[in-house]
Amino acid sequence: MIPILKKHKKVLLFLFKFFATYFVLFAIYSNYLKKNQSTDPFTNAPITQMVAKQSAKLLEFFGYQVEKVQHTEELSIFLSLDGNFVGKIVEGCNSISLIILFVAFIIAFSGKFKTTFLYLLFGSFFIWVINILRIVIICIMLNKYPEQEAFLHKLLFPSIIYGTVFLLWVIWVNKFSNHKK
Repeated sequence: MIPILKKHKKVLLFLFKFFATYFVLFAIYSNYLKKNQSTDPFTNAPITQMVAKQSAKLLEFFGYQVEKVQHTEELSIFLSLDGNFVGKIVEGCNSISLIILFVAFIIAFSGKFKTTFLYLLFGSFFIWVINILRIVIICIMLNKYPEQEAFLHKLLFPSIIYGTVFLLWVIWVNKFSNHKK
């Protein structure tokens, strides 16, 4: 084996496992989108529709009157609270791309099979729930403070979802992976 490869074997193995997992899952998801998302007429894929529906149900639970409407000119679902437009949900809002990134990292730093599998399930579910809560809270905040849209949508709430994934990665590496110290 080439000395440099031998020296960095763990790093190279991590990179291989990460990118292989990421690209396989990304290809599967892209194929799913191609088959389930239509631009004529505009119809979001079922996962994005489910996120919009779950977000709307939670908002209704909190007492808001919610209207959820498929946009007729783009792949998005409009949300309004109490008659006020608060935003739209697009494919990128459904957390699947982020879950794919999470899964690729966990597999690249895998531990025992059962532990890895359970953490993947728990972590993916946790990301999904945090994402729904993120959408609900941003809708409520945009309904009350529409002038804060740039801060809320582009800074605060992405920080929450990405911070959650990072925290899950740190917990995994330090507590469960084969690479923990």
